[in-house]
Amino acid sequence: MVMDAATGPTIRSFLFVPGDAPRKMEKALTVGADALILDLEDSVMPARKEAARRIIADFAAAQRGQPYFALWVRINPLATPDALPDLTAVMHAAPAGVVVPKIDGPADLIRLSHYLDALEAHHDLPAGSTRVLAVATETPAALFTLGDYGGVTARLFGLTWGAEDLAAGLTASTNRSANGALAFTYKLARSLCLAGAHAAGVTPVETAMMNFRDPNVVFDTATRARHDGFFGMLAIHPDQVAPINSAFSPTEAEIQAAKRIVAAFVAADGAGAIALDGRMLDIPHLRQAKHLLQLAQRLAAPGPTA
Repeated sequence: MVMDAATGPTIRSFLFVPGDAPRKMEKALTVGADALILDLEDSVMPARKEAARRIIADFAAAQRGQPYFALWVRINPLATPDALPDLTAVMHAAPAGVVVPKIDGPADLIRLSHYLDALEAHHDLPAGSTRVLAVATETPAALFTLGDYGGVTARLFGLTWGAEDLAAGLTASTNRSANGALAFTYKLARSLCLAGAHAAGVTPVETAMMNFRDPNVVFDTATRARHDGFFGMLAIHPDQVAPINSAFSPTEAEIQAAKRIVAAFVAADGAGAIALDGRMLDIPHLRQAKHLLQLAQRLAAPGPTA
């Protein structure tokens, strides 16, 4: 993870770790993920929830104050009786953020923000310091609110998406077409999540992929996500972290190409369109080039990274 005073953290990889597995948590600290998501939801069986809360709280407390790492906690859905116990158990350890699954829309984030307001005050934490990553496509209702997150809460770090729970909510027998690709509804959910995050001015985060044995497939998937406009990606296995980080880091060729675009516009002395290498480029190309160079600068900045 790289910190930037103007834009906040640049998180390329979020690695899920089961909340009841302390040895996996310790190992996860060493694999280079920009952030860990300590999970209290799907990877923890109901009988283990209370133990997982204690394990996560102790682990996060031990890491508190480390400048090089971001620890997030995925709580259970707000509609369940587990969500508030999850929050009350872990907030004293000051996690960097909370991942909230299965939301229906912005009203759920307002509710969560109120909970966090109270818990931050109770534990003498800076007001608003706990960020939120919302899994924003897991219910049918959620698809109709993906353009409504702008200005809802300053806590909102980003939006991510998922296809499995949405399929269950739609009583679909599968979310895949005959050739194995995502069916249209789930491609739509991904696109709306991406557009909704950018419309709200927050970070779009690509969902996790199940394949962790082939780093080339992970890299190709993450690269496509970056090219589509995502800023980072979820990971479910440590072996996915390195290819994700690589895919979300600009290549030297991309950096040099972006520098040439910026330099060409500077030389054009205010022109809104230029010709470069047989292509016509205009202001959107300049914005893209500047964004890529800013990202590269943040990632190359001296200082601690995870």
